[in-house]
Amino acid sequence: MHSLRLASSAHSQSLFTMSAASASLALPSPLSSFRSNGPLPSRCFLRLNNPSRSRVFMSVSVGSQTVVDDALFADYKPTSAFLFPGQGAQAVGMGKEAQAVPAAAELYKKANNILGFDLLDLCINGPKEKLDSTVISQPAIYVTSLAAVKLLHARDGGPQIIDSVDVTCGLSLGEYTALAFAGAFSFEDGLKLVKLRGEAMQEAADAAKSAMVSIIGLDSEKVQQLCDAANQEVDVADKVQIANYLCPGNYAVSGGLKGVEAVEAKAKSFKARMTVRLAVAGAFHTSFMDPAVSRLEAALAATQIRTPRIPVISNVDAQPHADPETIKKILARQATSPVQWETTVKTLLTKGMKKSYELGPGKVIAGIVKRMDKSAEIENIGA
Repeated sequence: MHSLRLASSAHSQSLFTMSAASASLALPSPLSSFRSNGPLPSRCFLRLNNPSRSRVFMSVSVGSQTVVDDALFADYKPTSAFLFPGQGAQAVGMGKEAQAVPAAAELYKKANNILGFDLLDLCINGPKEKLDSTVISQPAIYVTSLAAVKLLHARDGGPQIIDSVDVTCGLSLGEYTALAFAGAFSFEDGLKLVKLRGEAMQEAADAAKSAMVSIIGLDSEKVQQLCDAANQEVDVADKVQIANYLCPGNYAVSGGLKGVEAVEAKAKSFKARMTVRLAVAGAFHTSFMDPAVSRLEAALAATQIRTPRIPVISNVDAQPHADPETIKKILARQATSPVQWETTVKTLLTKGMKKSYELGPGKVIAGIVKRMDKSAEIENIGA
């Protein structure tokens, strides 16, 4: 029951080869932190941080465009993973520990210049109501999670742990953090995207009466049946759908306010243990977020995105992607697509993941992983 509470809180608080002759080989510099600064080679590079898993990353320049095989990471075999939290993990006081490590503290200073307000003050002192808002919590969690990587790097054995990580992912917002850690874009560019994402999602939520609710105690098939029953009683504008496949027994439903109310009214008749209305701005990960997509697409088109140095598992399809243009499309779709977190964690465990780390505020992800496999080894790294 304890892990169930942890898992449900993820939302109850708020709750992405044309001509081989033109390829060249380059060697990346070793990891110093989370490797989000500086471009990765644009054509071909060899991973050196773990020789047993070294691979050549092939891409080919065609004219002025670099074509990357998007299936580059399809056969990934995880041993050590970094998992990053999503909206809902925020808590007043986060970021305080990070101030003891200069490299971590520096991230908040950089963030202030990009965001135009004192992020650290809001993280440490609140007020909670402001920190919980979509436009504040998303950049706050992004920065604090990457600050946690800096804290880990500063401790004994930390650099070796970071070097050993061979796959990463994040819950909803956390996918942006994972991409920054994997070097797909810089810390600064990632923060700009997260800032815009929060603003665009808030505006989309303000445009229509919508909500989210967690359904506890049912499998996904039963939750779908519950949604179908509710949808028979409301207009098209109030339809609901499963928006977050979090873990067995815990799924979030999003949609119009009347549809969510119908779900709540019918839940007990479907033998749900409980429902928890989520303190979020609106129906995230559904078509209600459509107004945010065009803004995200424009921002992503203007952002330099590189092939990640390790696999980053997408929330949209629970698969890793290597082609920067595909990553941009996936991130734009993420706002309106159901989060496939259950499949992501299940796949990591099935593929043989031996150790994982939750980096950032809260312990929601650890609760989910433990719920899916009690013997799983996961460590929390806060900031």
